[in-house]
Amino acid sequence: MKRYWLLFSQWVTVFLAIWFVVATLQPDWLRRAHDSANSMTLLQSPPNATNHRPMGSLSGPAQKASPAVVSINTSKANSQTPQDPWFKFFYGEQDEPNTAGLGSGVIVSPEGHILTNNHVIEDADDIEVVLTDGRRAAAKVIGTDPDTDLALLKIKLDKLPVIVLGQIQNLQVGDVVLAIGNPFGVGQTVTSGIVSALGRSQLGINTFENFIQTDAAINPGNSGGALVDVNGHLMGVNTAIYSRSGGNMGIGFAIPVSTAQQVMQDLLKDGKVTRGWIGVEPQDMSPELAESFQLPKSGQNTLPKGVVITGVLQNGPAAKAGIRPGDVIMKVGGSPVSNVSELLTQVAALKPGTPTDVQIWRRQGETNLRITPAERPSVKKAR
Repeated sequence: MKRYWLLFSQWVTVFLAIWFVVATLQPDWLRRAHDSANSMTLLQSPPNATNHRPMGSLSGPAQKASPAVVSINTSKANSQTPQDPWFKFFYGEQDEPNTAGLGSGVIVSPEGHILTNNHVIEDADDIEVVLTDGRRAAAKVIGTDPDTDLALLKIKLDKLPVIVLGQIQNLQVGDVVLAIGNPFGVGQTVTSGIVSALGRSQLGINTFENFIQTDAAINPGNSGGALVDVNGHLMGVNTAIYSRSGGNMGIGFAIPVSTAQQVMQDLLKDGKVTRGWIGVEPQDMSPELAESFQLPKSGQNTLPKGVVITGVLQNGPAAKAGIRPGDVIMKVGGSPVSNVSELLTQVAALKPGTPTDVQIWRRQGETNLRITPAERPSVKKAR
């Protein structure tokens, strides 16, 4: 045994002596050997040996949210005038062509509820939902809300991927977002951009507007798709673009998830969205109108707050409360009103049948009136 240990120690001593000489006189030999060994290791390792992605990659949120974004195919029969009898005599009955539509949607519950735009499924006779895994299902309309351009569908399938609803209050201008949908029917597509603005309104797109503006590419077919944050959480439902060509120009709009949640809850509960209504025709304040009404300014060089009433519906809630054309509504339920959009939003939030106070400016003085809002009539939105 001692002999073996003696041989072992001698070999170790010789090896260390050789290594010392090489390291002292030819250190490049050792570096080349080290680099060669590393290269062999990299060649033998599979390219996807780890799950680490390059810095800045958005594959994580895209992979998390994409399965819950669906394509929506719609069809409806064209209503045509009766065919000429002589045409039918020579050519027979002609099949009435169908028009097809394409959009996107987002699965928001394990029960199969899908949020999309009202204009995607409006007047459709048949609605088909196509998942990313290839499954297809006919969809039932739970309810629609043309005033916000939202609709809620439902499909019957098992093991559905569901998107996580985000917190809109955490979204800031400059945050990175992804738009997911099926533009032009080419298949599911993910585009990236940032939040360009929040609270966009008075665009003339919907009755009630509070849009997220983004430069993530949104094109026809993306309507009803998802706008998600870097966590893959739903922040908005893509609904419209500003374009002179019909394609993306870097200005897209999405309905905030907070609005979508409220509409969804109402549609699930009642099949419709109930809003307050007072029956007035409002107009935004201008410096000339403010001067003619002698409105008090809220601050130096600041336009006085308020909305001018240019018309009042006969026998409507406002007329019954004593509101007249020429009045300026300054507050609704104690909340100041600055423009028509705010007035519509605040009145819509009122519970029909429950009286509330309205502060108006009339004849150079403030007056408080008690008004009982009615339910906002449902008006079919023309597109």
